[in-house]
Amino acid sequence: MNTANDRKFVGRLVFEVLTERKNVREAIKLFPETKDLSIECAYHALVHYSADEEMRYKDIEYREAQDDYLEFLAQTLSEGKALPKNIIDEYKPYYKGTSKVWIDGIQGFWKEFKRFINI
Repeated sequence: MNTANDRKFVGRLVFEVLTERKNVREAIKLFPETKDLSIECAYHALVHYSADEEMRYKDIEYREAQDDYLEFLAQTLSEGKALPKNIIDEYKPYYKGTSKVWIDGIQGFWKEFKRFINI
């Protein structure tokens, strides 16, 4: 796939998470291998979304803001466009690549997740 097609594919995955047709884990397992920072940003935004489940439940304004943010990411990527530089820069500390393959199954997933949220 090329970069624009990869972005469009990832945009559809983010929409599927937002519409509850896929959960975050299912979606990120389908992310393409890439060095595209827009796609890596979307990956980390989805992991962050998953990590915030309890906060999303307690704070409706936070949930709405996060949903709007992910919807913007999904829309931009669905058009094959790069995400704005300021959004990409927010996630730069986490750009060590997408980790869609977990060597140790679910334990590997949680290990990567804890690394992501700095535990």
